[in-house]
Amino acid sequence: MGLELFSVFFSILVFPGLLFLSVFSLFAEFFDRKVYARLQNRQGPPWFQPLADFIKLLGKETIFPDGSDKKMFRLLPVFALAAAVTTILYIPILGINALYAFQGDLIIVMYFLTIPTVTFFLAGWYSKSSYSSIGAVRTLTQLFGYEVPLFMALLGPALLADSWSISDISKFYGEHPLCSLFNIIGFVVAIISVQGKLERVPFDSPDAETEIVAGVFTEYSGKLLAIFRMTIDIEMVVVSALLAAIFIPVFTTILALGILLFIIKTLFVVFILSLIRALFARLRIEQMVRFSWYYLAPLAILQIFIDLVVKGVLLR
Repeated sequence: MGLELFSVFFSILVFPGLLFLSVFSLFAEFFDRKVYARLQNRQGPPWFQPLADFIKLLGKETIFPDGSDKKMFRLLPVFALAAAVTTILYIPILGINALYAFQGDLIIVMYFLTIPTVTFFLAGWYSKSSYSSIGAVRTLTQLFGYEVPLFMALLGPALLADSWSISDISKFYGEHPLCSLFNIIGFVVAIISVQGKLERVPFDSPDAETEIVAGVFTEYSGKLLAIFRMTIDIEMVVVSALLAAIFIPVFTTILALGILLFIIKTLFVVFILSLIRALFARLRIEQMVRFSWYYLAPLAILQIFIDLVVKGVLLR
């Protein structure tokens, strides 16, 4: 019992939990910023810049705006971080099996990935600031745009694999790599939807510096802002790992190579996100929602139809 409890705490706090995700997410942020800078013909930050920024924020004073709910103001960053870290426990890292895999864990992962977005909305709402409130409304509005296409983009591969477990889906495509070719449309839809989920260009209206300062985080500072920024970095790693597990079925049973392969696949997805960020200009919030429902949702439905046809014709 004691050993089992230790294993659980180790998984949550060390690997593949908080410590591993914190280190990897800081590196992923550096990688993202470096790729983005090089695509714009700039030098980009040094490798230690994300860590330096995090330490600097930890040393700054946390200021609570007048009229804000101080209890919620403190708790929301912790809830967001906990949800993002917990998600990795259900995504395969070493090989094709996640640490706590079970039937239906894909639904749980999508649920956990929605929690940070909801906390961002609540953080802006409880800040009692005009800029934060506008950012909060935009965050929630954007959620209604990308959430359905993203879920449907993951539904197609799940239907073809005949499982709601991320580990089983990864195993299926690892054994039938050619079937992954039928999910290219879903991968494109998922990548674009994730860009909206992470509120990155061209879907960064909730965090538009030229319009609403810093959106929902305008009134946050010090340790609380550091936790939120760490959450965003971890969320980027987690969603990239999720897409890599489902759409890039390359695995190995060798421990060291498994970790290396996980990092390479995750950074490949981050690279695509950075490329999209560099290629496009910001869309207005109503343009983002219209794009999601007019284009991404129909493409996701097409992906589901293709997977159902493949399952009924080729795999029966």
